[in-house]
Amino acid sequence: MNWIEILQAQAISYAPKLFSALITLFIGWKLIGIAAQLLDKMLTRSNVESTLRHFLGSLANVALKALLLISAASMIGIETTSFIAILGAASLAIGLALQGSLGNFAGGVLILMFKPFKAGDYIEAQGQAGTVEGIQIFTTRLRTGDNKLIVVPNGPLANGNLTNYSALPTRRVDFVFGIGYNDDIDHARKVILSVLNIDKRIHQDPAPMVVVSSLAESSVNFTVRVWANSEHYWPIFFDTTENIKKAFDAAGISIPFPQRTVHHFQHNEAAKPLSKAQLEHVD
Repeated sequence: MNWIEILQAQAISYAPKLFSALITLFIGWKLIGIAAQLLDKMLTRSNVESTLRHFLGSLANVALKALLLISAASMIGIETTSFIAILGAASLAIGLALQGSLGNFAGGVLILMFKPFKAGDYIEAQGQAGTVEGIQIFTTRLRTGDNKLIVVPNGPLANGNLTNYSALPTRRVDFVFGIGYNDDIDHARKVILSVLNIDKRIHQDPAPMVVVSSLAESSVNFTVRVWANSEHYWPIFFDTTENIKKAFDAAGISIPFPQRTVHHFQHNEAAKPLSKAQLEHVD
């Protein structure tokens, strides 16, 4: 039997297996595409973040296609056991080498799923604070108030304490204003309330609170607390501080600065004890 006859015999033997493998690949490829579309629609209906949705869709697509190729290879007689073992060992080695990255990946998935913050929120975490510019799979990008970009790993961000200043619609703005001990407390309270009532950004429910909170060394201190929309926090803080100072000046109310009373004792030479030499000359 020559080599042509051998090839023909092999082709006749493998033709059904090859045909079955090709049909399996064709049908499986189509089904994987349909499954990816269904998964994307399901995640969309669940309001999953678009970044996470696309990543999970791509991951599922690659994993299913890899399983399909392995199945097709085994159908035509290719030994896949060793290949799967090598692939598993390589995956384990890569996983151990990328522990930090995998932790950040898991943190990114948790952030995108549970949404403790979103793009545009002002947050403080891991010793950093800024407006969220974007949430990636491995990192989150923050923009600070002075326009610096900070990239924070998602692993520590998902597992540590986090303050979201934009999550709730309203925030309380706190102030402390001091007046002199000789100034009238009731009059000062009326002046403060008049300034607060003029600003329409300040909520009247709950009503602003103006109370004497401490008798300090140089001043009587008022604690002032008002409620406002979260986006108005800093404008109200700065405007109210300036307006209270102007109102106090117009009403003749002093804002004292720290003072100290110093007692000066004049040195008296006669009060000094006499020395031994001086005592010898005393009669």
